Amino acid sequence: MRKTPEHGHVVLFSTLAVRSALEHRLLEEFTEATGTAVRAVFDPTSVLRKRMASGEHPDVLIAITEDIGQLAAQGVVDGAARLPLASTGVGLAVRAGTPHPRITTVDELVRTLRDARSVAYSRTGASGIYFARLLDELGVAEEVNARATVVEKGFTADAVLDGRADLAIQQVSELMAVRGVDVVGPFPAGADHDTEFSAVPSTAAAGLRPALELVRFLASEQARSAYRAFGLKAATGNGTRAS
Repeated sequence: MRKTPEHGHVVLFSTLAVRSALEHRLLEEFTEATGTAVRAVFDPTSVLRKRMASGEHPDVLIAITEDIGQLAAQGVVDGAARLPLASTGVGLAVRAGTPHPRITTVDELVRTLRDARSVAYSRTGASGIYFARLLDELGVAEEVNARATVVEKGFTADAVLDGRADLAIQQVSELMAVRGVDVVGPFPAGADHDTEFSAVPSTAAAGLRPALELVRFLASEQARSAYRAFGLKAATGNGTRAS
């Protein structure tokens, strides 16, 4: 008989970037193949880390690869069992059916941001933390933030749908998860930023077969096909890269 966690299922903490692929395909496929149910919690990596620091203990974590390295050094997760899953870049979306702004160069991106009535982004997610830094580097932080719609967590494109903003900034895969918006594209060269995500068992669950099975399944070719379908790219194994 399969050895299972004491709570009867695998508890997964996952970043929002892979939420659509997991919810719409992979978690169901994993349960069908193994008979093991998965209870998933989705939040930005920074929020997941706070939840774990406060005493919550998942069996498996999907998070930014660099953050997993830090957690492994702290003994929270089993770094030796980490497997890279996918990566995605930061992009921009508008409400479906509205004109697409030009963002093929950094100058065009800056003009688009300055002309926007309001730009929605999240300061707790990896994309929002990067975007806030990018605004400073581009010299438009004060101007853009004066009209920005800052989302605590979740999908920033929701702010485009309800009219709070006319531009949404987030990981491309997260923008694609919201129906009713068009993804204009990733940021152009000179402003682009890719983030890699990995799966890893927690230290407490490292010896539990279901947890290890889930990590391996999430890194399988079957899973990579799902990631591609939901706007993610192949993982490079190099962690987070800003270019």
